[in-house]
Amino acid sequence: MDYSNIDFTEIITNVINNILNNFFVSIDNSIYSVLDDITFIDSSILNDNKILKIFGSANAHGIILVALSILFGFILYYCIKLFSFYYFSNTYVQNPLQFFIKVIIIAIFINYSYFICQQILEINSIISLAIRNIGEYYLNKNICFSELITHLNDILHIDSSSFNIFSIDGVIKSIASVGLFNLIFSYSLRFIMIKVFVFISPFSVLSLLLDSTSWFFKSWIKSFLSLLLLQSFIAIILLVIFSLNFGSNIFSKIIYIGSIYSLIKANNFMRELFGGISTDINMNISNFKNLFLR
Repeated sequence: MDYSNIDFTEIITNVINNILNNFFVSIDNSIYSVLDDITFIDSSILNDNKILKIFGSANAHGIILVALSILFGFILYYCIKLFSFYYFSNTYVQNPLQFFIKVIIIAIFINYSYFICQQILEINSIISLAIRNIGEYYLNKNICFSELITHLNDILHIDSSSFNIFSIDGVIKSIASVGLFNLIFSYSLRFIMIKVFVFISPFSVLSLLLDSTSWFFKSWIKSFLSLLLLQSFIAIILLVIFSLNFGSNIFSKIIYIGSIYSLIKANNFMRELFGGISTDINMNISNFKNLFLR
């Protein structure tokens, strides 16, 4: 067979383009709607019978029972410290009346910590939804990730027959898709961490009982609110993206990549403003290369 007239470079290029195109199309069709669900959350993420059983209720079982048991241990610790104050040392001990009033208040908040977290989640959802509704009203666009990828494809004018990874549009499309795919892991981690912080909320309230442990509540509330407010910040970023007038020139395409990068770094911006924990997961091209070259 004569192979002299066969252009192997073109064949390899077409294979690569087909593989990557199928990958990006599958992401466009399935991933970004999920990204909206895990980013813009409300109290419904806690409406799960298994979560309720683990957490417990005002009837004192589950995590609440553990927290109340530790509360009882704190009371014993205080009584021992108070006894030693009167008979053995002159160390400072909180006034008994103030302490037991605080115990009652904290016990009430422990029992209703799940309900309080639900309301915080709902209020946070209302705020982010209001920001997105502003965009929908004035821009006539859905402020969401599904609309974002549609907008990107319109700017790049890419369809399944014209995709070319070796073109400028193909490179930009690849960078944007990898960046948005990175958000899936980052926001999935945020989704899980919000539930974790809800689970430990009784213990964070309990830590307010003693001055030596109150730092835990401060760290908890800072991290929890930072995770929640992130979705309002994301809504603002999306609102700004959709308000820009993008054309088909290279400048608009590069600015669009910058907007994708701002979504990836949104958690870092929130930590700089309010503190809290990081949910960044670096899934860039070098990571994929190292994964396959091990």
